[in-house]
Amino acid sequence: MELVLQGGTVVDPSQGLHGRYDLYLKDGCVVEIAKKIETRGRKVISLDGLTIVPGLIDLHTHLREPGGEEKETVFTGSCAAAAGGYTCITALPNTNPVIDNAEKIKQVAALAQKAGLVRVLPVGAATKGSLGNEPTGIAAMVKSGAFAVTDDGRGVQNAGILREILRQCKQCGIPFLEHCEDESLAGEGQIHNGEIAKKLEVAAIPVTSETVMLARDLLLARETGAHLHIMHVSCADSIELIRLAKAWGVKVTAEVTPHHLLLTETAVDGYNTLAKMKPPLRSETDRRALCQALVDGTIDIVATDHAPHTREEKERYFTQAPFGVVGLETAFPLLYTYLVKPGIIKLETLVERMSCGPAKIFALPYGTLKPGSPADLAVFDLKREMIIDKERFYSKGKNTPFHGWQVNGVPVLTMVGGKIIMQEGKIVK
Repeated sequence: MELVLQGGTVVDPSQGLHGRYDLYLKDGCVVEIAKKIETRGRKVISLDGLTIVPGLIDLHTHLREPGGEEKETVFTGSCAAAAGGYTCITALPNTNPVIDNAEKIKQVAALAQKAGLVRVLPVGAATKGSLGNEPTGIAAMVKSGAFAVTDDGRGVQNAGILREILRQCKQCGIPFLEHCEDESLAGEGQIHNGEIAKKLEVAAIPVTSETVMLARDLLLARETGAHLHIMHVSCADSIELIRLAKAWGVKVTAEVTPHHLLLTETAVDGYNTLAKMKPPLRSETDRRALCQALVDGTIDIVATDHAPHTREEKERYFTQAPFGVVGLETAFPLLYTYLVKPGIIKLETLVERMSCGPAKIFALPYGTLKPGSPADLAVFDLKREMIIDKERFYSKGKNTPFHGWQVNGVPVLTMVGGKIIMQEGKIVK
């Protein structure tokens, strides 16, 4: 099918574009981008007043299938992604059973193909059962389609085992995604080691539980030459360590979540389980440092850490409720409204950190609207206002701390391979 997207404002940092352009799409790819494109004999969609960006990419998504289908499935998570403007997401391996071999990687890929919406990159576990005791067959998983490996939900506690994992990742040419948390320091902690923990009288998680493991991992990445990607950075000290490692030439990249950019430990006051996550929300000083690091590029990308749970789980007593929040359907509107509009970050930078950057860093053929590239794109109405309503989520998870927040930057169209999969909030399949 030949299609012209006409009259929208294109923001594509991969080409240095920010202006009004038409896009000509054919056979699932971008054929031409120009100020004016011939429309005769072609279907036309008018996007006047709207903003077109390369499809968003989220490299930290929990889809819960297999074993956690009451929380999320590959299909419902894909719907949530499409609704938020995402065209490519990951399926992290902390499922039941854990995705820790080649056959399970193939099963996830089959579920994604059946869903038929966004692109889903399967991620394998770094250790068998994600127990931290023995590396998985990384090469076999990569051959079956694994994009990366991680034990997210747990950091790899044993340094010798981690070094072997990094060595294998280097050989296979894939990144290792690390959840930096030293369990001997985090203990039974629930929230950040600050004033709110004292007020609520709950066990706290110190900053050092993140930074001690991060420092170890950076040194091992330096030794092995592997690509180490740091998941959900939460504190200013971690930023300084990452900045130092990059100056050394370590192949390290890092991500930050919308909730760590916008919220602090005060959000859990009153035992609010909807703001309980790992790593925990930290201080205002940390939050500001994360924003600055996203602007200056020390932190490379935004990732949601979309972690759906059932209502019943999140309604448990605070110390018994699980960690995690959802984010696919709210990430762009929140960051546009509360970071771009106040002038904290430029729109082009935000798009780069949510689309072009992840694609470039991880060698994905997406995150661009260059001619010849897959027609994966998202369209936002930057002026339209919306109240975040968790009851309208496509995700099975309603566990968001942002319910009731007013935002702009509403997703109105998502396309994958030139096919419309979301239009005006409705999934098209």
